[in-house]
Amino acid sequence: MQTAPPLPRVLVVDDTPDNLFLMSALLEDVYQVQTADNGPAALAMAASDTPPDIILLDIMMPGMDGYDVLRRLRQDPATAGIPVIFLTALTSIEEEQFGLDLGAVDYITKPISPPVLLARVNTHLERSTNARRLQALSEKLGRYLAPQVYRSLFDGTRDAEIRTHRKKLTVFFSDIKDFTAVTSKWQPEDITFLLNNYFSEMSKIAAEYGGTLDKFIGDAMLVFFGDPDTHGEKQDALACVRMALAMQRRMAELQVMWRELGADKSFQFRCGINTGWCDVGNFGSDLRMDYTIIGTEVNKAARLEQAAEPGGVLISRETWQLVRDEIVAEEQLPVQAKGFSEPLAAYSVIAERESGAARKVFQWERLGMRVLADVGRTAAAH
Repeated sequence: MQTAPPLPRVLVVDDTPDNLFLMSALLEDVYQVQTADNGPAALAMAASDTPPDIILLDIMMPGMDGYDVLRRLRQDPATAGIPVIFLTALTSIEEEQFGLDLGAVDYITKPISPPVLLARVNTHLERSTNARRLQALSEKLGRYLAPQVYRSLFDGTRDAEIRTHRKKLTVFFSDIKDFTAVTSKWQPEDITFLLNNYFSEMSKIAAEYGGTLDKFIGDAMLVFFGDPDTHGEKQDALACVRMALAMQRRMAELQVMWRELGADKSFQFRCGINTGWCDVGNFGSDLRMDYTIIGTEVNKAARLEQAAEPGGVLISRETWQLVRDEIVAEEQLPVQAKGFSEPLAAYSVIAERESGAARKVFQWERLGMRVLADVGRTAAAH
């Protein structure tokens, strides 16, 4: 047997006991009625674990009047969305306008007509319910879009129409090294847990550094910098490389955490970054669109990622030229990449430079071991 939904909660705030009694009698057959005879008590009930769905608020009360109660409700994010109807003996147009300007959804003057009051309470409860439903829906839909795209659609700066443009972007690709082979004998729940945990943490880092998360492609991620928001070509490229380094650090922490949780499974990821002119915007049809990027420069980032060592970040010459003042990297042998007639210049990212004088860095690798020595620090120690 299906349980009936709970009745909406209505909080009546009035310093006159007779008014509280009459309002309770009028509303109790349709709603759960709560009462408060002063402003502080009303604020405490509004901020409780069982807040009202709507507040009927008197204006002329001693100590804290209704206007002040409404101001404080709107200042608190926990109570700002509760609709408030003023019930008052103040009948001037100026008072009504003032109350509405403060954020009340309605203004009803005494003596009150019961049918009018019930109709207005019901109307505003329905509007509030619909608004919450739409907010919840928009938040769910927002999880399918990059935050920047979501915001631009909802604030009206971007339309849902097929439109693209050319723009210089920095493109980031990552994937998990030998994912299919590594996970072939894992249980599905192990794959789901580790992969979702990995994507969740990497997505947070992408958002922190301002990247537009384009999509997940199996175990791969595509992120780009420069659209719809940009801080300039150099800063976009620098933010992208710093993001990749932050992801490396977080991946090392995740591997430790997974072991502490008892997971005997792990994986390594690799990254490729390139900067160049891409087509970016809404691609698709009138029925289905995808905000994404295409072009040769996107493919170049993907090829660099495929050539990177596990745990490594390979960047193109174009990206290196933009970030070399801030990033330590070592030139690698050119990458012979499918789809490109000429080998791709590649640089392996090592670390961020310290501020001030440029660092002199020595690197040595053998059988998966990497030794990184900061010559400046070593000399200073002696």
